[in-house]
Amino acid sequence: MALLEATAITKSFAGVRALRGVSMELRAGEVHALLGENGAGKSTLIKVIAGAETADSGTLTLDGVPVLHNTPAGARAAGIAVVYQQPALFPDLTVEENIGIVLESAGVWRRIDWRERRRQAHELLDRCGAEITPERTVGTLSMPEQQLVEIAKAIGARARILILDEPTASLTDREVERLFRVIGVLRQEGTGIIYISHRLDEVAQIADRVTVLRDGQTIATREMKDVDRAELVRLMVGRDVHAVFPKREVPIGEIALEVRNLGCRAAGIRGVDLAVRRGEILGIAGLVGSGRTQLAETLFGLTPADQGEILLRGESVRIASPAEAIGRKLAYLPEDRRQHGVVLEMPIAANATLANLAAITHNGLIDGASERSVAKSFVERLRIKTPSIYAQTGSLSGGNQQKVAVARWLAIGPDVMILDEPTQGVDIGSKSEIHEIMVDLAAQGMAIVMISSELPEILGMSDRIAVMYGGTIAGVLARADATQEKVLALALGHS
Repeated sequence: MALLEATAITKSFAGVRALRGVSMELRAGEVHALLGENGAGKSTLIKVIAGAETADSGTLTLDGVPVLHNTPAGARAAGIAVVYQQPALFPDLTVEENIGIVLESAGVWRRIDWRERRRQAHELLDRCGAEITPERTVGTLSMPEQQLVEIAKAIGARARILILDEPTASLTDREVERLFRVIGVLRQEGTGIIYISHRLDEVAQIADRVTVLRDGQTIATREMKDVDRAELVRLMVGRDVHAVFPKREVPIGEIALEVRNLGCRAAGIRGVDLAVRRGEILGIAGLVGSGRTQLAETLFGLTPADQGEILLRGESVRIASPAEAIGRKLAYLPEDRRQHGVVLEMPIAANATLANLAAITHNGLIDGASERSVAKSFVERLRIKTPSIYAQTGSLSGGNQQKVAVARWLAIGPDVMILDEPTQGVDIGSKSEIHEIMVDLAAQGMAIVMISSELPEILGMSDRIAVMYGGTIAGVLARADATQEKVLALALGHS
């Protein structure tokens, strides 16, 4: 008997059918991968299972018993836990408080056993391989660390059904290995796991079976051992994708950005020497905590450097704020696009022009015609899939949201663009398109700095790879000499 079974589930939003008779089952002790491009229906199916949405038709059963009125509280009581890609934690509370709120069931006026709460948080964090102290405030944690806290909460809740939505999107290879060990233990304990990921290599490593959705329909369910990567890609996108990393050689010009002995005490950056040329894609690799994002924030003026020198086009400059960086044609697309990359509640047209309002403003007022013209040009240039430039950015798929974020910075005509995790959490088709955009920009003479936790992306898209360790550059590898082993050795502090 299946632990969970969804049969012929349909769901529509404002006349748009998100699910068209989707079916899948989950067995106890199984890792069942759920794959599909953004917009395929994965998120809607998860919400139906978790009680956040009610299906229009179809049946959902737990241990063979139909679920008649599913709600979030009812799903949690039945042992269903979801770890979403975007962590839902209280940023001003500590890690142990976030975990305790979910696991403790006493009344409002209860006396809190802080020692027991801390012990339990320590134990759960250790189980999922998280090197995080329970006393830390969640707002100080990185995205990967917040994801690990969410996983610890789910483990503590003793979930019978655990749904992991892109759990490794921000994790390094070492952290992924730890997570897989935890999944292995949960599988042995009989937990059924629905595993959603765009990383096909790790799906092949961890999953027992795979169900593929496309356009809101179940395309196939296969034993993982009977299907290869090429077949999965074909099932997901309905066509063969030959070039996930469409790197091609383009002319390399003069140095666009150079830093010498760069340091920032507040960011933990020290002694960084680095240069990137026009037409070059410079990959920045390293483990979480190595200083990759902090280096980007220092270059962009979010945490200004207090040591060393920054040179743009050969001129020594001081960048004390993002406004100064933008004025010097330096753009930065941060890791968390939903918080810092785009304004989800604003339309595409407003987002695409937000970084360069001066270009579309006359006498202090935004010129609607100019805004429309700029937005339409970027929608066409970046192949953004949208019914209108006035559609809310939050209504787009992850890949298209990322393209809107890129459009915002292209509007300033940058000489240098820093991309932090540019394809995190997007489907394989969108990933290929974003990579193609990067290559096109490099071919036009832009210098690109790409920070990524995905080694295949680093190796597949970079002309050179700078590896960070302990807040500085541990080494730089040419494309022809770079291997996963060499990158990992430098990331771990080995020369």
